Amino acid sequence: MVNYIVTIYTGNLASASTFNSVCIKLVGTEGESKRTWLIGFKGPLSFISGAVSSFTVSCPDSIGKLVLIEIEKPCLLLFLEKSWFPAKVEVRSPEGDTYNFPIYRWISDNEVHRFREATGLSLRIFDDDHHLGKYSRVLELKQRGEDYGWDDYREGVPHCMNAKDPLSLPSEVQFSFTKHTEFRFTALTGLAELKLKGLTDAKENWPNIDAIKKVFWFKQTDISEHVQKHWEEDAFFGYQFLNGVNPMLIQRCSVRPTNFPVSDDMVFLSGQGSLEDEMKKGNIFLCDYKHLDGLKPNIINGKKQYLMAPLVLLHKTPDDQLMPIAIQLKQTPADDNPIFFPTDSEYDWLTAKIFVRSADFNDHQLNAHLLRTHLLAEVFAVSLLRNVPMVHPLYKLLVPHTRYTLQINKLARGLLISDDGFFIKFAASGGEGKRTLLKRSLSSVTYRSLCVPDDIADRGLEDVPKFYYRDDGLKLWDIIHRFVKGVLSFYYKNDSEVQNDSELQKWISDIYEHGFLSRTSTGIPQSFTTVPEMVRFVTMVIFTCSGQHSAVNAGQFDYGGWMPNTPTTLEIPPPTEKGKTSEATMLQALPNMGIAANGMAAMWLLSRPSYDSVPLGQYPEQHFSEETPCDLIMDFQRELQILSENITDRNKDLEVPYTYLDPKEVENSVSL
Repeated sequence: MVNYIVTIYTGNLASASTFNSVCIKLVGTEGESKRTWLIGFKGPLSFISGAVSSFTVSCPDSIGKLVLIEIEKPCLLLFLEKSWFPAKVEVRSPEGDTYNFPIYRWISDNEVHRFREATGLSLRIFDDDHHLGKYSRVLELKQRGEDYGWDDYREGVPHCMNAKDPLSLPSEVQFSFTKHTEFRFTALTGLAELKLKGLTDAKENWPNIDAIKKVFWFKQTDISEHVQKHWEEDAFFGYQFLNGVNPMLIQRCSVRPTNFPVSDDMVFLSGQGSLEDEMKKGNIFLCDYKHLDGLKPNIINGKKQYLMAPLVLLHKTPDDQLMPIAIQLKQTPADDNPIFFPTDSEYDWLTAKIFVRSADFNDHQLNAHLLRTHLLAEVFAVSLLRNVPMVHPLYKLLVPHTRYTLQINKLARGLLISDDGFFIKFAASGGEGKRTLLKRSLSSVTYRSLCVPDDIADRGLEDVPKFYYRDDGLKLWDIIHRFVKGVLSFYYKNDSEVQNDSELQKWISDIYEHGFLSRTSTGIPQSFTTVPEMVRFVTMVIFTCSGQHSAVNAGQFDYGGWMPNTPTTLEIPPPTEKGKTSEATMLQALPNMGIAANGMAAMWLLSRPSYDSVPLGQYPEQHFSEETPCDLIMDFQRELQILSENITDRNKDLEVPYTYLDPKEVENSVSL
């Protein structure tokens, strides 16, 4: 007889324990063990949360190199059926070899579950030459294809996972008990506060600016307090295009837009010469909200709302401030569409900036945030879970970056962008406008726009001063790229191995079809032909799910907690002539008390980090067991730590610190 020492690690999660019996079978290249009950000296405590328990499985002879294990959790009459979360299994063979079997999933039934050995290069499909390994691979992907189906949520937008509600999602992708409890608590406490203040259904306009301060007065951040003090200032208005929650729109302007007839005699450039000269020097910038043009406005509480498609011209001054110099609130020049300037009356200029900030909120939420991070991250995740088995190196590399994404998106479709969700109730782009904007936004997405180095270059922003999103984003991209290149180059030694990996090719093919609707204009690859091509795309996926999402999500309450800086909607049309606005008309334009309060509550909820969040580069689940990728993970973590320290040092000298791409603040996945 020979003995195999089996060590089972139960996940250290709430409710991970089971008191049900557990059976195991070891399958090797030369045979298999009998189905063995795992009974140890700990008895029923062997599989409680955080437990590490060892058992002996005996065989008449060696069964060769281990290929897979079969785990079963039969329910005996003594105990009720209880879900169990095994983290991993290690098996020590009589020859002295250690085999690793990552699991990290809930086992809720009494069926047989098969898990592959995770060490060695028999991970890609063309290396898998054992008949039982191939068979288990086929069964796994067949089941995953059934569990993770595609659904055409809306015409013209990325497809999503087919699930009736969050609780119908496979348990492995649902929120943890901690995450679920915390999320509900945060939402309920915010709504309870609004109800106590009588604001949830209030339809009155704000009597004055000071009245807004009474909403969520104790829910403030250092930056939201700064915003409240400086939101009216031109310098801060310009700063937000670089380092606020939507740094994705601004671009260098080298040619005057034909539909924005600004001339030299209209603008004041601090004695720096003509507009033409400043454009040649690279000092003029444009923000163009053309995707909002012609959107059907929402109707809230029976009242028509207003959403403009403004153009904003900005000037980089000698002291490196980005100052707005002209605003046109509609795309087509007309007598009733005046161009506003800083030299206009106080409330003409401030009202024009408020209309821009409201447009920016709607563009940011549906384009930069929802579409370009949440919806694309879901496509990346569903394609991975459908097409790539757990033993594959791509699965191991990317599955940490899918954590909670499917459930948070299912909640978003139910609570935020549904026909009775947040946007239809409280945002100017709700209803038909929302659907149109999402379709237009996807039409404008290109592969280059999702890759930070290319996007920054295409927008001409390589040398803009005080652009911390760019500075930190480029460094973070390079760190991720080195890590991804190291890991994937370990498994793929040449281009032909990439081309021959049918599971890898199916992953990118599904992304092209279901995420980008098979549009060649996007530049998204339909297949991979080289190792560098694969590395670049996977880098983009990880950056999108982590850094990019943090950049457009984490600061929502910082910049939106003071409602006049980020109105979700506006209730009167923009001024059609100058000299007619006042503080009273500005207050009439702002969303009423109920709309504003609910908007601020939503931004508070959606920008609160979770207690069980996992920072970028941290991998509590140990999917890799080979020495090289494990060493690369440690190198990755060291580089992220150095970047974090450098960002912290820089922020000490900034009036408004930029933390959204600090690795210690960035989550591994789109989970909020």
